[in-house]
Amino acid sequence: MSEKLISFCIPSYNSENYMRKCIESILPGGEDVEIIIVNDGSKDKTGEIADEYAAKYPTICRAVHQENGGHGEGVNQGIRLGKGLYLKIVDSDDWVNEEALLTLIAKIKEHKAAGTLPELYITNFVYEHVEDNTTYVRSYKKNFKENVIATWKEMKPFHYSSTLLMHSLMYRLDVLRSSGLVLPKHTFYVDNLYAHNPLPYVKNYYYMDLNFYRYFIGRSDQSVNWDVFAKRTDQQNRVMLGMATAFHLYDIKKTDKHLFKYLKHNLAALMSVTYAFTYAKITKEKKQALKQLLKDIKAFDPKVYRFLKYRSYVCVCTYLGDWIGRKLVIYGYKRLNKKLKFST
Repeated sequence: MSEKLISFCIPSYNSENYMRKCIESILPGGEDVEIIIVNDGSKDKTGEIADEYAAKYPTICRAVHQENGGHGEGVNQGIRLGKGLYLKIVDSDDWVNEEALLTLIAKIKEHKAAGTLPELYITNFVYEHVEDNTTYVRSYKKNFKENVIATWKEMKPFHYSSTLLMHSLMYRLDVLRSSGLVLPKHTFYVDNLYAHNPLPYVKNYYYMDLNFYRYFIGRSDQSVNWDVFAKRTDQQNRVMLGMATAFHLYDIKKTDKHLFKYLKHNLAALMSVTYAFTYAKITKEKKQALKQLLKDIKAFDPKVYRFLKYRSYVCVCTYLGDWIGRKLVIYGYKRLNKKLKFST
């Protein structure tokens, strides 16, 4: 059996209505890929469908059944069990573009033959808003040179809400494992940990202007829906703390100021999201939880605390107070939502 180039991990919970499209979109990769379908304690036919594909494509598909642990534990299974050179996470309601997949595989083979495999591939992704058949492409052409193995010093600055997301990243599996990343169970929004915490272990990357990942968006129960995430402030706080305490940020400045600037920007962007969670439907308990989050960040890294509270663009809430801060946070979120259509 030939060596697998990409391990695709599909965390799946009650996904019987859409997981086939996801799996079928990856199958054109043939023996160059493996597909790890993680049935996360589903109560519908997700497990049966996973077993069906594992039986039909025994050299490509694997079915993994576990007690419900949430999306993060599904990703952890991919990190633990993957046999490919690279790991790509694909949510069960999303899919990949076949042409882009084959182009990416060809590039990996080229790099492998030359002995120049990068530690990270970066590609574009597309927001697929199925309800009204509109799309939005998240391209990184403004941030990275195309088709060259580069280091962080070649990266151009990110601005505002623009960040690297899990959908755009494909880590080399050995690098991901060396980072020690283990995502928390029963927690939404862990994709932000996945897209942040391993980056200091990545020394080079390769950006391809491919619209590879197709991100389904628009369901009323989706985790990015405004009403849904207003109820999950505690989980966003947990993720934010995990990002802010994964490493001492200012130590990275000594060795790689370019990566330091991006990681600092990313923390600020995610802190603004954390404020949005708190202010979406603010309560006394949520305000106290936000204070505790900042206190915990301060205990780990006072410099990061001071930046987030007083110097980043989210500090407007600190200076303007609850009422105006809430209005600005909600306004900013709704402006972004108008473009990306997180919720309907």
